[in-house]
Amino acid sequence: MADNPFDSWTKQAEPFRAFFDMQGEAMREMVRMVTPEGLAGLAQGAVGGNKFKPEDLEEWAGAATELQSMWLDFAAEKAKEAAGKTSAFDPAQLMLMTQSLAKQVPTFPAEAAQKFAGDAMAVWQSAFARFASGDEADTNDLPRKDRRFADPAWRENPAFALLHQTYLMLAEYFTRAVQEVEGIDKSKRQQLEFAVNSLVEAMSPDNFLLTNPVVLKRTMETKGQNLVRGMQHLINDLRRGQLTHTDSDAFTLGENLAATPGKVILETPMFQLIQYSPATDEVLEIPLVIFPPWINRFYILDLTPKKSFIKWAVDQGITVFVVSWKSADASMKDVVWDDYIRAQIEAIDHVCNRLKVPSTHTIGYCVAGTTLAATLAVLARRGEAGKVKSATFFTAQVDFEKSGELKHFIDDGQLEMIGALSKDGYLDGRYLAATFNSLRGKDLIWNYVVNNYLLGEDYPAFDLLHWNGDVTNLPSKWHGDYLRDLYRDNKLVVPDALSADGTPIDLTRVETPCYIQAGKEDHIAPAESVWRATLHFKGPITFLLAGSGHIAGVVNPPAANKYQYWTGDSEAGSLKEFVEGAVEHPGSWWPHWLHWLEGQDSKKVPAKGLRKPGGKGDSVVEDAPGSYVKTR
Repeated sequence: MADNPFDSWTKQAEPFRAFFDMQGEAMREMVRMVTPEGLAGLAQGAVGGNKFKPEDLEEWAGAATELQSMWLDFAAEKAKEAAGKTSAFDPAQLMLMTQSLAKQVPTFPAEAAQKFAGDAMAVWQSAFARFASGDEADTNDLPRKDRRFADPAWRENPAFALLHQTYLMLAEYFTRAVQEVEGIDKSKRQQLEFAVNSLVEAMSPDNFLLTNPVVLKRTMETKGQNLVRGMQHLINDLRRGQLTHTDSDAFTLGENLAATPGKVILETPMFQLIQYSPATDEVLEIPLVIFPPWINRFYILDLTPKKSFIKWAVDQGITVFVVSWKSADASMKDVVWDDYIRAQIEAIDHVCNRLKVPSTHTIGYCVAGTTLAATLAVLARRGEAGKVKSATFFTAQVDFEKSGELKHFIDDGQLEMIGALSKDGYLDGRYLAATFNSLRGKDLIWNYVVNNYLLGEDYPAFDLLHWNGDVTNLPSKWHGDYLRDLYRDNKLVVPDALSADGTPIDLTRVETPCYIQAGKEDHIAPAESVWRATLHFKGPITFLLAGSGHIAGVVNPPAANKYQYWTGDSEAGSLKEFVEGAVEHPGSWWPHWLHWLEGQDSKKVPAKGLRKPGGKGDSVVEDAPGSYVKTR
């Protein structure tokens, strides 16, 4: 057994180790090149062309000087900071997290390495033959394709064509080798696949200046100014400890995001409760309370007006309340799962008392849906199930047996590392953001490294990416218990294995009508995992499979005419059986949900009195979206 899989793999595949060495040399060369002659010479040598003109030297010198100055200033700034502080956006930390996923891994058989050597020779011979032929059609039709290398610059020069083709061949080899390795269980194999994919994505030649012809060409065109802009982007991200995905100045909460009119009607140490102003003369008598996940800001459901689920629900004649959770700080160091369950019950009770109604509809999104399931079980055990008329689950898991890629971060080593990062009683949300980004590293990390740091492009104004980067902190005790008890040990589906607020939790007692929505391409809460809730609840269940993933599969307004959804037999024996008999429908699933909700209770009442928050005699805290969502 080997202590480190990466050591054994590189020993058996010398070309891949050489590839790593080449990439490392490229990084070292970046340091050497920051002189006017070096910057221009390296770019020119890589992409060809005439020697740069002497009159251009002043512009190159300016770029080199700016790069040196910015980095030296930043280094001096960091040197003054207190020792022991680590940026959340720390590549070394992320690599350690990836490498610690597997402690002991069998080595690959020698025949696999021999096959790899043969495949490598075939790739090189093929690439050289195509360029030697001089046929442009041949060079444009290289055997391996990937959108990262779609630019013609990757094919115009034989060196870059051979480089990216070799890389793609190496990626295929290592992915296949992990799948074929013997003597390890399924869980460990999945961890290894994730670790290998992360490493392979990190070592892609498009991620480095000297091995990316598109970046080198841009450097020549701008005389190095793309690198100056990229360096500023990099330094800004290092200062904030987080990778930037979008223009942070493009959105303002309460103006063009989270702008649905309403009032904060309750504030507790855990949450603010927002009630939205009605948009219709009559509303459904039973109000709706939405519990968004506290690992993100609630306004994922209240983005721009055209995308806002909350605004759409209000426009359909629903009295909508949403919980805005407080981002954890040291004052929440003792908060555990029981506190979030109590908070959900408190919000439900407050709405019932405020509007003088016997029950509420509820929505739980992601982890708040997991918690809502526990809340329903607690209420059922206490004889108070009637407080909840219906429960809707957005991409929420209760059975974690098939919970997907996040399980890769939940072995003892990862839990120990997370605990070490939570010294003040809470986990900095930037670490969680880095974890989620790493699940789709190609799209959410390296794509932005290339565009923002190397090409020096400006950030787009994208509301969803703005929300994605608006991180929240988590109470460390709750987070640790959640990962151990639910993700790792799957105790929630074991009757009475867990309790909350002194009440045992048994999901089989839940008879509340439930609407369970899953995302077909969800990598955070896989559809198969979400489906398994149908095996535990005992009340009437409607299951719906939406197109797209964890976010776009939920935030899909009807006016957008995007994606699709599937309906079918919610009592099928498995997700596979459901899909086989399901009917596909184009567009948004929101109207389907609304029809289901109205089917639970269609009675309407005038939208007056306390249905209009902030009216005469109504004491409110502040305007929506409130202050908790703005706390950093």
